[in-house]
Amino acid sequence: MRSGNLAETILLSPASPQEPAIFFEGQKITYGELRRRINSLASSLRRAGVKTGVHVGLVFPNFPDFVFSYFAVLAAGGVVVPVNPIFKPYEMGYILSHSDAKIVLYSRFFEATVKESAPEGTLLADDLVLSQWMEKEEEFSPVPREKDDLAVIMYTSGTTGRPKGAMLSHGNLLADSEAVIEGLKLEKEDVMLTVLPLFHSFGAMVGMISPLRRGAKTALVPRFTPEAIVKAIKQYGVTIFPGVPSMFALLNRIKDISRQDLPSLKYCISGGAPLPLEVMEEFERKFGVPIYEGDGPTECSPVTSVNPIGGKRKPGSIGLPIKNVEMEIADDEGNFLPPGEIGEIVVRGPNVFLGYYKDPEATRKAFFGQWFRTGDLGKKDEEGYFYIIDRKKDMIIVDGLNVYPREVEELLYKIPEIAEAAVVGRPHPLHGEIPVAFLSLKEGSSWDEERAKQFLRENLAQYKIPKKFYILDSLPKTPTGKISKVELRRFLENNL
Repeated sequence: MRSGNLAETILLSPASPQEPAIFFEGQKITYGELRRRINSLASSLRRAGVKTGVHVGLVFPNFPDFVFSYFAVLAAGGVVVPVNPIFKPYEMGYILSHSDAKIVLYSRFFEATVKESAPEGTLLADDLVLSQWMEKEEEFSPVPREKDDLAVIMYTSGTTGRPKGAMLSHGNLLADSEAVIEGLKLEKEDVMLTVLPLFHSFGAMVGMISPLRRGAKTALVPRFTPEAIVKAIKQYGVTIFPGVPSMFALLNRIKDISRQDLPSLKYCISGGAPLPLEVMEEFERKFGVPIYEGDGPTECSPVTSVNPIGGKRKPGSIGLPIKNVEMEIADDEGNFLPPGEIGEIVVRGPNVFLGYYKDPEATRKAFFGQWFRTGDLGKKDEEGYFYIIDRKKDMIIVDGLNVYPREVEELLYKIPEIAEAAVVGRPHPLHGEIPVAFLSLKEGSSWDEERAKQFLRENLAQYKIPKKFYILDSLPKTPTGKISKVELRRFLENNL
């Protein structure tokens, strides 16, 4: 390798030029074409002003143009700033301004928002311009970068306050992708189904960087629907499907489909949020395909752990740390706790980010020394498998007693009529907080609240039982498909 530039590892992946790299809407893009477009676009970007260290916003759905642009910016020496394309001008404007993006590459589908959002003086280039730039046959050598050089600023969900820009280096992404390739046992023959958004760290690492670095294939799906997933698996011979729990819950609703309809699928990966055991068990009964749960925050590039593929799998666990990553359970002072005790999951390794962009105070608070504080409450067992109990900020405190929403949600999913469940805390003048539940029901089901409460009373202490149940057609989701507890809390604030 001539440098630590992540883009170079894609250009030098083991796939031959004739082999497919990307499947998209019935089209096939070979590795030869992928490399040609990255090189041509990188050369054009240099002429357009993408010098070393220049920040470039990307506003695309899961289209091939996102892939070309991402690696071309890195090859040119720039820094990628992925932006959720469905953001409103206020949200998009904040990220483009805060990140100091000087150039924005975007899809025409989002032109109005981009033009309203981009700070004055920002150079804008839509997909038509990119197409012209990529038509040129140009050789280009990736700009040398060191492993500690900034590669991507990935904005977090912003569960409290404004989103923070997690700074990921070339070395962070190289280390994490190497570990993901090994941990998932990725082979050149594998086809990854990529419906997780590429602007998000999970989708980018597992759906794009890792398979393309390995010389495997990625099948891009711009929008999740159960029908689109089934169609893509059949059409492209998908072998691995990474998703978030709500996707598997919705796939469980498909009628008249079984393992025989998806013969190519080897296994699924679940991350981004705890996977309810009932959802896992129902999916595996229906499709005969195992789901391996893993985890990791954006700040860790993001993968930190996964249940061993083909090895010992523990349902409800996020598995073992991946290669070169250390994980521990710490108390509030940063002292490590023994197996079985609940504390905060902390991580150390080459995949841990450089810090938050322009926010040294938040960066300082995010660490115990070299250990990154994930904000997840968890425990580990005697064999070193980790379990997430809940997000630290999601924990509900009732009369000084801790209520972990996931524990209540797991029981709610055991009620046959419930399709989706989320438990959040509502402020209370006497008890501090009380738990409330938001639910959606399976098609054709009716809600019997008293029967549900009786089931919960048989399994939970009284203070853990939701004091109110809200029945919705479907629960609000984040752009990555996770149930949005931020929206649910906002609903409560507006209806107190």
